[in-house]
Amino acid sequence: MKDMDDAGALIGRMVVDAREVAAELAFASAERKHAALIGAADAVLATKDEILDANAEDLVYAEEKGLSPAMIDRLRLDDTRIRAIADGLRAVAAQPDPVGQVITEWDMASGLHIQRVRTPLGVIGVIYESRPNVTADAGALALKSGNAVILRGGSESLNSSAAIHRAMLTGLRQARLPEAAIQLVPTRDRAAVSAMLRAQGGIDVIVPRGGKGLVGLVQSEARVPVFAHLEGICHVYADGDADLEKARRVVLNAKTRRTGICGSAECLLIDRAFYDKHGAVLVEDLLNAGVEVRAADALAEIPGTVAARPEDFGHEFLDMIIAARLVDGVDEAIAHIRKHGSGHTEAILTESDATAARFFQRLDSAILMRNASTQFADGGEFGMGAEIGIATGKMHARGPVGAEQLTSFKYLVTGDGTVRA
Repeated sequence: MKDMDDAGALIGRMVVDAREVAAELAFASAERKHAALIGAADAVLATKDEILDANAEDLVYAEEKGLSPAMIDRLRLDDTRIRAIADGLRAVAAQPDPVGQVITEWDMASGLHIQRVRTPLGVIGVIYESRPNVTADAGALALKSGNAVILRGGSESLNSSAAIHRAMLTGLRQARLPEAAIQLVPTRDRAAVSAMLRAQGGIDVIVPRGGKGLVGLVQSEARVPVFAHLEGICHVYADGDADLEKARRVVLNAKTRRTGICGSAECLLIDRAFYDKHGAVLVEDLLNAGVEVRAADALAEIPGTVAARPEDFGHEFLDMIIAARLVDGVDEAIAHIRKHGSGHTEAILTESDATAARFFQRLDSAILMRNASTQFADGGEFGMGAEIGIATGKMHARGPVGAEQLTSFKYLVTGDGTVRA
């Protein structure tokens, strides 16, 4: 009970500080926010060795905990990934400031002029696992959108996240913005997560970024609104009219580029017409790349495959494993995705405009792609600079959650002594 009380008191103090500075951030100038993010990017590069040393400590801790190879890959930092963190901060800095943007405006016969303008949400809580880069991405996007943020990284990434957070604070100080704008929970105590989830009236929205266990916990226990996706069960459908070489490139990239991310393909659907025309080439490419293919139907007869179990369809492997089956046409592919998908990202490989239009029209996942890898399901690749996560719900934010998605709106109504009859 004492641990819970201590965690509750800690989060309580952080929430009070966050709410206080959120009021100031809501009207902070675009120039100061830009300066803070550029300063943070410079600080990340200047303290690269410190960040790598902290990450080495985290990797030892993660291996002792027995984390999976995919989780350790998410955790690991190197020169390239640190450079990417700095580049992401600069990319967010370069984005248009969403706060105060006029979404639409109109005049009424009554004489009123009405504007709908973007406004910050207030205080955002981000709970994440493994990836220390989320510390920078989430902090940057929250600041850009005029929000205060409370970050609770995974226990395995505590040292790395703290080192990156120090760089973020350097940027805030240089721009004369309050350090409480970006706060990092300084403890591995899991009670801090529960305290954040119950901070209704203090935290305006929670964004979980991690595996099914974390997101499920947040969705079941949160007393505040949540932007989340439970799983990234992404499908790639090779239509009968797919271009063979495009299909081969996209399928391999969608599965193997990085298996531990939510945009990794978990199921390959091959149209029987494609299979009759081109044979087992897509499956063989995956096998040759070291992917375990859990195959159904005629695909299970391909040497090297493993017979699929029913539960392999609709499963997020986050590993060098993919489920595969044949389908008879786009409608059967759509039916399979509706049954087994998680509403994250689906791709169709086809040269038929009509078939692609049917796929886009009849599926309602957050992201639908044509002749492109599902690994592009990422805010940075969508031109948002970075993302806090991919939201698969249908309220407020959907798809990559960038700075614009971290705003709400308000109405500004102007009259001229106008009264209602």
